[in-house]
Amino acid sequence: MTRDTTLESGQEKAQYLIFNLRGEPFAIPLLGVKEIIEYGSVTHIPNMPVFIRGVINLRGRVVPVIDLAARFGEPPTTVGERTCVVIVELQDEAGINDMGIVVDGVNAVSDIPASEIEPPPRFGAKIRVDFIQGMWKSQDRFVIVLDQARVLSIQEINQLAEMMEDGPAR
Repeated sequence: MTRDTTLESGQEKAQYLIFNLRGEPFAIPLLGVKEIIEYGSVTHIPNMPVFIRGVINLRGRVVPVIDLAARFGEPPTTVGERTCVVIVELQDEAGINDMGIVVDGVNAVSDIPASEIEPPPRFGAKIRVDFIQGMWKSQDRFVIVLDQARVLSIQEINQLAEMMEDGPAR
């Protein structure tokens, strides 16, 4: 089964995972999503940026868990009944890595034609503009389509973690 398909008119579309964060809908490409798991025991790691929730043991593999709300500069997510961890696969120069992202709840999988994704706003967004790939209008609300590679940039996260380990500048 392909996750990227072509409509009868020849228009490209892709499947996206729609989830909630702080009452707002967001989307990431389904292609990189490996699985969705219930929020469970996360091992905290000292001296990490606030958005790094910790690590989980996923079938014998250590997987870092990122709190998206905190990554966007908001207070960390309060774990609730629908809170879950979306396991995504990321690729960088070192290879393929799994990473978990904490979300308030998963809503749906939607087929979104590329032509329906509007450019991101230049200002006024609650999150960094470079984190936004675009905006998709779903019924009466806009869904923020995230640029997964930027939001979960392993290189940037490593740099921030190293700065935390070095401590405050003197």
